[in-house]
Amino acid sequence: MKRAFTLEYWLDDGWYVGKLREIPGVFSQGETLEELEENIEDAYKLLMEEEVKTNHPVSQIKEVLVEVV
Repeated sequence: MKRAFTLEYWLDDGWYVGKLREIPGVFSQGETLEELEENIEDAYKLLMEEEVKTNHPVSQIKEVLVEVV
């Protein structure tokens, strides 16, 4: 099964660097955009494998309002 995520990326010293907006902690890089996409998928899979192994309790989500100065 495939799921769509938003890849935010930029060039840094000739490398494509990126992160998945929806999944904090999934970052990677590549010499080409295609390599970045492959590496970001690998990073996502590794993170998910680790989550399954550690058996964290189910998290909750709550929207909060923060006053902007």
